[in-house]
Amino acid sequence: MSELAGAPPGLSDVVADDVLVPAPRKRLSKSALSWILHQGTRDPYVILVTIYVFAPYFSRVLVGDPVKGQAAVADISTVYGVLTALTAPLLGASIERYGPRKPLMALVLAVMVPILFALWLAKPGGPPVGLIGQALIVLGVAYNWGDVTNNSLLSRAAEKGQEPVLSGLGYALANGLSVSLLVFVMWAFVLPGVVPWSFVPSAPLFGLSQAEHEPSRLVGPLSGAVMLLGAIPFFLWTRDAPRTGESILGSLKGGARLIVDTFGNLKGHAEPAKFLAARMLYCDGMTALLIFGGLFAAGLMKWGELEMLAYGISLSIFGVLGGLIAPWLDKTLGPRRAVQVEIAACILVLMGTLGMGREKILYLWTWDAATHPAVWNGPLFRTLPELIYLGLGMLIAVFVTAQYASSRTLLVRLAPPDRMAAFFGLFSLSGTATMWLGSLLVALATKVFHSQVAGFIPIAGLLALGLLGLFTVKGGGRAEA
Repeated sequence: MSELAGAPPGLSDVVADDVLVPAPRKRLSKSALSWILHQGTRDPYVILVTIYVFAPYFSRVLVGDPVKGQAAVADISTVYGVLTALTAPLLGASIERYGPRKPLMALVLAVMVPILFALWLAKPGGPPVGLIGQALIVLGVAYNWGDVTNNSLLSRAAEKGQEPVLSGLGYALANGLSVSLLVFVMWAFVLPGVVPWSFVPSAPLFGLSQAEHEPSRLVGPLSGAVMLLGAIPFFLWTRDAPRTGESILGSLKGGARLIVDTFGNLKGHAEPAKFLAARMLYCDGMTALLIFGGLFAAGLMKWGELEMLAYGISLSIFGVLGGLIAPWLDKTLGPRRAVQVEIAACILVLMGTLGMGREKILYLWTWDAATHPAVWNGPLFRTLPELIYLGLGMLIAVFVTAQYASSRTLLVRLAPPDRMAAFFGLFSLSGTATMWLGSLLVALATKVFHSQVAGFIPIAGLLALGLLGLFTVKGGGRAEA
């Protein structure tokens, strides 16, 4: 999976040949291009619905209290995280034995698209909050199943050696499309009536009401429509696996045996095993940072739709820098040190954000907006605490993205070349096996201490434990020239 299983949107887990074989310069086929489009149009759901727009709206407006809302979203994430951890590894191991992936992907779309369109109805006085929460759980599980299914077709969609190109382009398209949709929602529905700029409509398009939170509710149908449109070329042109003749039950039994055999590869390979154990911890922390970052910003800084859209756009753009910085850190420090630096940076910046507020800067300084002039005359982020918080969020985006890339490089350096595919299977499992833990700890801490800030302390703890675990790993140093 992507974001929710511990990887940035569109960044698929690939096997040994995907990592070690340079991509040829052969043109991408229609099968490859349609896979890229499908991957890129699936992930705006993550950015728009689960992180920056709908989830904060669910917490702030539908639940009506940022602390209770954070706990509610954490409960939702825990449930679909547990369900994903119990089912996704077996699904991934079984589907190769069964054969065709497109029927399962069609089922995923048949579940997700109607529910995403139905999120338009999620308004105060509308469907019960509990029912909306259940819908978000189903969306989370279905999306993760779809991610496993789509990733399993990566090598079939591409020609030999093109897998890294497809993976990277899928991530780039997902990021670019997500930013474009955030910008469109801001321009078309949130900025009108707020700013006098000539290039902004004078009123929200299609008569959408900001008072009724219709821009936040619209991101569900918008994500569903984009996902559905991107699936059409996928079903038409992406190469599918042929039928193997294996029954569904037989495929599940074979998949279970494959999982057992995959764990058997850890015997005699202590260093990659220690790395994967450490990664389970810090990956849980990173996933929680992504899932709850938007909620935390909306509650702590009391930001509305406009600020959250701009926040999402900014972090999505700066996240790309992480992918550019990671190779330099890997080369300069070695991938193990690079991951440690990236995790440590996330911890430091996270601790800084916990000391922020609309009237507080880094724990120590108070800020009274009434006695301080606005930093600038724009429609948002007008105070110094808001600008500092935005900057801290951008730094987190950079280092979270960088650690995903460096972690993959570190595994390539640690794992035996003749078993690289098996170890990348374990790498994928390590991102899903305990993905519910971060959400569970956030939920418990938020409920016990009745505080959003307290709810984020366990995230720092998971990151710190993963960082300490990496100190036990030998290897992954700077490559000799």
